[in-house]
Amino acid sequence: MACSAVVLLRKKSPAPTQAAVKSNSTARKPDGVLVFTDGACSGNPGPGGWGALIQSPQGEIELSGGAFATTNNRMELEAVIQALRFLQSEGIEQAELYTDSQYVKNGITQWVHNWKINQWKTAAKKPVLNQDLWQTLDELNQKLKISFHWLKGHAGHPENERCDALARSEIIKLQENP
Repeated sequence: MACSAVVLLRKKSPAPTQAAVKSNSTARKPDGVLVFTDGACSGNPGPGGWGALIQSPQGEIELSGGAFATTNNRMELEAVIQALRFLQSEGIEQAELYTDSQYVKNGITQWVHNWKINQWKTAAKKPVLNQDLWQTLDELNQKLKISFHWLKGHAGHPENERCDALARSEIIKLQENP
């Protein structure tokens, strides 16, 4: 499955005001890196897209890509993987990552340890779905210091909404150019 990637660089944004800190927006740490990710799929399975927004003191970076035949969960995982690969390529070793996917958050923080012990089988002794992506994510996670956080999707978080828009725009590109 091919997965395209697009990178958009933006200039440094001003520091958040106290009003922004109290809004639905996640406050940017002055010296930290924040990562927001989202995945989407039309049909599930069907064409899918992923988006990531990386905020640092130097500015914002948007990443996005998609695949023709995929699932929502695969796109959620792909968004995180591509964001972490970008961090690694830039020499960034630590970040706070926000996802609206409990599947991703719980998988990497709770389930992956037992999956590895059980030779990539679930508690029900069935093969772990999306094992290829989970193994890639686990490998990246072992090399970096990432704190994973869940936030409610479609709840007015500007960064999450932006990632959703990036993911959906990739789906539209795939549908328009089959």
